[in-house]
Formats: sequence, C-alpha cells, structure tokens
Amino acid sequence: MYGKYTTEKIEIDKEIESLTKKYSTPETEELLRQMFTTIIKLHLDRADVYDLRILNSALKELRHAFRIFQKYRGTPKVTVWGSARVKPDSDEYKIAGDFSRMICQKGYMVITGGGGGVMEAGNRGAADQSFAVNISLPNRQKANPFIARGEKLIEFKYFFARKLIFVKESNATVLFPGGFGTNDEAFEMLTLFQTGKSAPRPILLINPKWSSYWKTWLYFIKKELLKGGFITKSDLSLFRIVSSAKEAVDEIMDFYRIYHSIRSVGPQTVLRLNRELPASAINELNRKFSDILVEGKIEACGPTAEEIKDKDCTQLPRLIMRFNRDHYGRLNEMISRINQF
Repeated sequence: MYGKYTTEKIEIDKEIESLTKKYSTPETEELLRQMFTTIIKLHLDRADVYDLRILNSALKELRHAFRIFQKYRGTPKVTVWGSARVKPDSDEYKIAGDFSRMICQKGYMVITGGGGGVMEAGNRGAADQSFAVNISLPNRQKANPFIARGEKLIEFKYFFARKLIFVKESNATVLFPGGFGTNDEAFEMLTLFQTGKSAPRPILLINPKWSSYWKTWLYFIKKELLKGGFITKSDLSLFRIVSSAKEAVDEIMDFYRIYHSIRSVGPQTVLRLNRELPASAINELNRKFSDILVEGKIEACGPTAEEIKDKDCTQLPRLIMRFNRDHYGRLNEMISRINQF
C-alpha cells in the first residue's frame, strides 16, 4: 500500500479504501481515494478552522458548478468580460449585446460575471443561452435581470474558483473596456495561455471605434513589457484587438474552422483538426514553424494510444510534433495559418 498517496496509518487507509470502493467507479476510484485521503490528512494535520472553511466553500462551489456545466459541455461557450458600470446607451453595452446574440446564432453559449453593464448586455443578448457566474461581494453584486434564475445562475464566494470556471468551461474569451477586474481577468487569461496552462483559444479585446482603451493598453504593453524584455514579440499574437461584434464573431469562427483542440501525450503535442491537411500544407508548416520544435517534424497522424483509451476525439485527423511548450504565441500563429488552408 505504501509508496502511493496515503495517510501512512494502516487502519485509516483501510477505512478509506473501503469507503472508496463503495462510492466510486473503476475510472474514478483512485482519484476519489486520494481526495478522501487529503480530507483525512487535513484532520491529522490539525488544519486551522479558517483553512478548512476556505477548502469547504471552494469544493462545494466547484462541485455545484461542474454539475451544472456537465450537461452543456457539448456546446461551445464564450466568456464575456467588461465593466459593470457602463450604461445601456453606451457603445460597449450595445456591442456586447450584439456580440452575444450573434455568437449564440452560431451555436455558442455565453458566460458572464452576472452583474450589470457589459455582463448584463451579454446575458441580455444571449437570452436563455447564457450563464451568470456571480461573485459575492461585501456590497453584494446583484445578478442582472436578464439571466434566468435557477441552474444558470451560479454564485461564488471566492474569485479563484470563479475564474477557474470562466476558463475551464469556455472556448473563447472576449473582453470589453473595464476596470481593475477586467484587466485582472485579461492578464490572467494571457498568462495562462502564454504558459500553456490553458489550451489555445481566441482572446479578443473589443475596442469600440471611438475608444482608445485597448489601443492605449497595447501601447503600454509594447512600450514597457515588450521593450523592457518582459515578453517576446510573439506574445503579442496571443490576443487580437477588434472593433465590432461581427469581427469578434468572425475571429472565433475562424479560429475553430480547421483547428479543433490540443492534447499533450508524453513529450508529443497533438493538434486535432476538423479536416485533413494536404501534404503541401504540412510541408509549409514545417518550413515556417520549425523554430518551435524540440526535434523532428510536424507530421500527420491518427489518434494516439492514450487518446484511443480515453475515447478522445478519435474520429478527427491530427498533427503531431515535439513542440517546445514555451512559445505559445508562435503556436497561436501556427493555428492561424492552419485555419487559412
């Protein structure tokens, strides 16, 4: 038994094993055994009551959110962020509403933070095809009137758990002008993509034509971050600035035109595609993107053994490569080129 994750107390570990076998499936047994073990280890560690309260709230909130989203995971989704303070007659509000309505017409659903302003416009435009992932604040943020009460309104106590849902349950991120919270969300999303902690996705900054908001933001990024050597030039490819709802919708649809999804299998990176690429296209990818490979070439392939075992998109054609897992801006440029073939 020992050598694996346990409490190292034989009688307790036997009780955990028994409980796990009773309340698990063969696929979930080991994960649940480790989770039960962690809970008991908290007790054995004499964890502080405050620490337990944090874990208890986060675990309950995430369990509830996972249960709600599980039935909708076959439908792609877009997270919409922006200021809660913009008024219904503002360009930001109008564009957010138009975007949400238009992207839902393409078969997507919308996830917002549930408050007013841009979030309200997002839920209003998407109607019953939207979720509100609301946050409890000292001055309570009331859910806007355009989100249906019930399962699609999800409340969170902690920002970190709420942010996890925004990323995990969506396929694209759209940001409108906003305050500290919007910038926090923008930089976190970019950080996750830049470091490979999230899958590639469209990250779109919507800048109304009259506004200088994201243009000024980009000036700061280039002048201070890029010029200072804190990011690389290819990191600028992680996001795009657009000026209309239609541009944003087109960018999202183009991103998934041929590219489907990504998976790491050992040292290999597998790109799943909606259709096969001709040999000439793969040759071009090798010429243009050899700099992001550790070794070898970009090659067409079928599903790997791991993907077959997991029944993971086995019907799709693939590209496989030894990606360096560092230059995600360049990877995003490669995905963009794939979608142009």
